[in-house]
Amino acid sequence: MKQQLENIESEAIKETSSCDSIKGLDDLRVKFLGKKGELTAILKQMGKLSAEERPVIGQLANKIRQDIENVITEKMNELKEKEQAAKIAAESIDITLPGKPQSLGKLHPLSIVENEIKEIFMGMGFSVADGPEVEYDYYNFEALNLPPDHPARDTQDTFYITDNILLRTQTSSVQVHVMENQKPPIRIISPGRVYRSDAVDATHSPIFHQIEGLVVDKGITMADLKGTLETLMKKLYGDDCKIRLRPHHFPFTEPSCEVDISCYMCGGKGCSVCKGEGYIELLGAGMVHPKVLAGCGIDTEIYSGFAFGLGLERMVTARYDISDMRLLYENDLRFLEQF
Repeated sequence: MKQQLENIESEAIKETSSCDSIKGLDDLRVKFLGKKGELTAILKQMGKLSAEERPVIGQLANKIRQDIENVITEKMNELKEKEQAAKIAAESIDITLPGKPQSLGKLHPLSIVENEIKEIFMGMGFSVADGPEVEYDYYNFEALNLPPDHPARDTQDTFYITDNILLRTQTSSVQVHVMENQKPPIRIISPGRVYRSDAVDATHSPIFHQIEGLVVDKGITMADLKGTLETLMKKLYGDDCKIRLRPHHFPFTEPSCEVDISCYMCGGKGCSVCKGEGYIELLGAGMVHPKVLAGCGIDTEIYSGFAFGLGLERMVTARYDISDMRLLYENDLRFLEQF
């Protein structure tokens, strides 16, 4: 039995010294020192020894177990150090290499102009109001003096979710929410996405952005509307920019007007961009219809108001001389990086 123990020790030391992995070393520990290991198997035979041999063999077996454990522990530390060194080498960074450039994002031209418009209106005492893009038919049409059979609905055909719920065609619906929940004086703008089933081309998209404005107070007139829009356009397009109001019809305003600005290309002289007119149509506006005010619980004998709605895409294309609004949605960095 003494010879067997010495052979186990010799074999364990030999295999441990040639082992090159932590898993392999764990397997060796189990092979020699585990419950079913070779050393344990020998110790189970000690009952066959005489009383004089047992202490001697027991002492030898304990020494060999300790020697094997020491060898395995030493090898384990060696392998862990090698593994750590290899990991550090693999993860090392060559500080002499040039750095990798990090591209920084920029604001989209739609966001740039929208932020400028917000800042201009907030400087005039307006606040920014928000509302749902999925809207009830009542707020999108009926509360704005567009009953179910009104022909103007045909020009604002949109995407219906149910017979009574739709994707809003205009942010004017936000004005109704505000007037229902806030007493005059009211001065708000409501920017946001709107949806119409338009075919995609250079000037149309089924998804676009509007900025609606609303003022309700005592003694509000068309002069206040003109002055507000003139201030906006001069801030956006320069002090030389002029505006022109043309009579028009909108169901939710009375009187109503289309608002044109002097052509940003020719300054009003007439060119191909403005088709020789010197002005470019930009937005619709007017005095809030008394029926709309009354429907929101506002006394039309005391209060009046004006409203306007401008297309953000049209403002951006005019501001940056962009000929096709689809460029704003294509996410082409060659285009967007110019702004």
